[in-house]
Amino acid sequence: MSQFKSEKEAAESGVYIRKIQSFVKREGRLTSGQAKSIEQNWPIMGLEHKAGLQNFADTFGRVAPVVLEIGFGMGKSLVEMALNEPDKDFVGIEVHRPGVGTCLSEAAEHNVQNLRVYEHDAVEVFADCIADNALARVQLFFPDPWHKKRHHKRRIVQPDFVQKLKSKLAIGGVFHMATDWENYAEHMLEVMSGAEGFKNQSATNDYVPRPEQRPLTKFEQRGHRLGHGVWDLMFERVS
Repeated sequence: MSQFKSEKEAAESGVYIRKIQSFVKREGRLTSGQAKSIEQNWPIMGLEHKAGLQNFADTFGRVAPVVLEIGFGMGKSLVEMALNEPDKDFVGIEVHRPGVGTCLSEAAEHNVQNLRVYEHDAVEVFADCIADNALARVQLFFPDPWHKKRHHKRRIVQPDFVQKLKSKLAIGGVFHMATDWENYAEHMLEVMSGAEGFKNQSATNDYVPRPEQRPLTKFEQRGHRLGHGVWDLMFERVS
């Protein structure tokens, strides 16, 4: 495959490279404010995938527990968590550029010092940038549910990815997931229950009440009013 410079070139040569992705790259239209925020704040808060393995003590200038969130959307709750837990350092990963711009703007407005962000695919960031045992918590809140059955293979919570994620969590570290799709919650529970080295923190061995550390979003409040459920799962790395 290495002789082809791109998937397009490979396809033109009659070779098709299949790469299952858990997201759709949606550039969206950057507002002038979002563009300005990225320009001003990226040199301070942005992390580059191409920089390779991160030493978070150097990145943040201190030794503290590191919380990583996959797919932070517009970043409002991530900024809120960073403000509420100043004793921890936060890293966010998002592929949606307008969301990155809004998150950086919000963080700068509140003078958040303990937050850095990637604009890149989470799977590649985990593989190339995160050292083993480096994370105290990994958060995955309301990921794309890929609700059509034929798309379930695109869901990011799969046995292979979970084992890669486990190696990045410290012993005692927690993988915290939340979804408003019951079928995806059941899928998450099935995958995690079968994942070697994890223990469910639920007293009933399924779901946990929303912990205070996860802010209640407007989207979630609206869902509650409409009678929609939300499922939180927290699995601790034990070996």
